[in-house]
Amino acid sequence: MSKYTQQVSGTTYQFDGLVDLMSKASARRSGDELAGCAAASDAERAAAQWALAEVPLETFLEDLLVPYETDEVTRLIVDSHDRGAFSPVAHLTVGGLRDWLLEVAASPGAAAALASVAAGLTPEMVAAVSKLMRNQDLIAVARAVRVTSAFRTTVGLPGTLATRLQPNHPTDDPRGIAAATLDGLLLGSGDAVIGVNPATDSPHATSELLYLLDEIRQRFEIPAQSCVLSHVTTTMELIEQGAPVDLVFQSVAGTEGANSGFGVNLALLREANEAGRSLHRGTVGDNVMYLETGQGSALSAGAHLGTGGRPVDQQTLEARAYAVCRDLEPLLVNTVVGFIGPEYLYDGKQIIRAGLEDHFCAKLLGLPMGVDVCYTNHAEADQDDMDSLLTLLGAAGTAFVIAVPGADDVMLGYQSLSFHDVLYVRQVLGLTPAPEFAAWLDRLGMVDARGRILDIDATGSPLRALTGTR
Repeated sequence: MSKYTQQVSGTTYQFDGLVDLMSKASARRSGDELAGCAAASDAERAAAQWALAEVPLETFLEDLLVPYETDEVTRLIVDSHDRGAFSPVAHLTVGGLRDWLLEVAASPGAAAALASVAAGLTPEMVAAVSKLMRNQDLIAVARAVRVTSAFRTTVGLPGTLATRLQPNHPTDDPRGIAAATLDGLLLGSGDAVIGVNPATDSPHATSELLYLLDEIRQRFEIPAQSCVLSHVTTTMELIEQGAPVDLVFQSVAGTEGANSGFGVNLALLREANEAGRSLHRGTVGDNVMYLETGQGSALSAGAHLGTGGRPVDQQTLEARAYAVCRDLEPLLVNTVVGFIGPEYLYDGKQIIRAGLEDHFCAKLLGLPMGVDVCYTNHAEADQDDMDSLLTLLGAAGTAFVIAVPGADDVMLGYQSLSFHDVLYVRQVLGLTPAPEFAAWLDRLGMVDARGRILDIDATGSPLRALTGTR
C-alpha cells in the first residue's frame, strides 16, 4: 500500500494509501465526517487534492479501493474494464485527465471523443478527477457528453430536459394519484417516466397502480412510460402475472454489502432486466431499467469499508454504483441527491456540489443521468438552493429531473421540484421535452409555436383536449 505525502505552507501531510487520499481530497461532506474519513482542515484537503493530481490513472487498476475478493461490484469494475478504450488516456495522471477532459470538452468533436473513452474509465478514476474540478469544470465536461436512451420516448438528446412526473400519495389513493398525474401532464411533465413510489410494497397495491397508470397512458395516447417503484422482486413477480410493467425499478449502491441491504445482487438485477425486456413494450427503444442511487447509502447500511478496513468516501462509493447501472443499460438513472438527509449532505452548498459531481461522474461513465433536486426539511437548505442546482444542471445537460405537485412530496416527506420549476428552466435555457412527448403536447394544442405550455386558465383548450370536458 502506497503512502502519499504533500507539503503545504511548511506543513507535511501524509495519507495512508489511496483510500485515505481519496477521502481526504473530497469536498467537505457531513457523511465523510460521520464516517471519520474527512480531511481535518481545508489545508489538508488541498494537500490531498495536490497529491491526488499526481497519481497515475493506472494506479486505480492495481490499488483497489474495495477488495476484489470480497466485493462483486469491484469484480464487475475490473473484469469489464476496456483496455482499448482506456489507451488514449492510460498515460495520464488524475490531474492530466482533468486537463484532457476540459480540452476535449471545448473541441468540436467532444461528444464522440468522450464517448470513446467511457468504457475505459473506472468509477474510481472518474470520482478522483471530479475531486479536482471546480463546479464550472463539472458543468462544462458533463454538457459535452451525449448519452441517450429510449423506451417510448428518447431521453438525453441535446437541447432537451425530460421529467419524471412523481404523483405520490400517502395512501395510494387512485383519485389522488390520477389528479396529480393530470396536473403534471398539463404542465408538460412526464416524458422521462410517470413514476409512483407506492406507500406499501405489496404486489396487490403495486399491480393496481400499474393498471391505473397504464389506463391513463392508453386513454390519452401518451408517448410515455410508467413505473411503480416497488422492489425488483415484486415487479418480477408481477411481470410473470401479466401486469403492464414498462420499467423495472431498483435502488442500487456501490458495494456488494450495500446492495445486499437493498435485497439485490448483480445476478438478480440482470434477471430483472431480461424479464422487463422480454415484454417488448417499448416503441422506440428497449432500455427498461430505472435505477436510483444516492451519496450516503453505503454508509447508512454500514457497508462503506474498503481496503484495510478503512472507510471509503461517500462520493467515490456513489460513483461505483454507476458501474452497476452501466452494466444494465438503463433508460433512467438518478441520484436522490439531498433525500438521505443532512447526516450525509448537511446544507445547500454540499447538496449542490454533490449533485454536480454525481451528474458529471455518471455521464462520463456513459449513463443517461438525472437528478432528484431535493432536500429534507431538517437540512440547512431551502428552495433557493434547489433553484440554483436546477439551473446549473440544466446548463450541464442533465437528462431529466423529478417534479412533484407544489414541490412537496406528501408521501415521502421531502422537498423536490414543482412542475412550474421545470417550465422555468426549460424557458430560460431554451430546452424542450423529449421529442415524442413534445409532439404529443403539440398535437393536443397544449403548447404555443415556441413550444411553451399554454395558459390553461386563459384558453381552457389544453384541459378540454386532455379530459374531453367543455
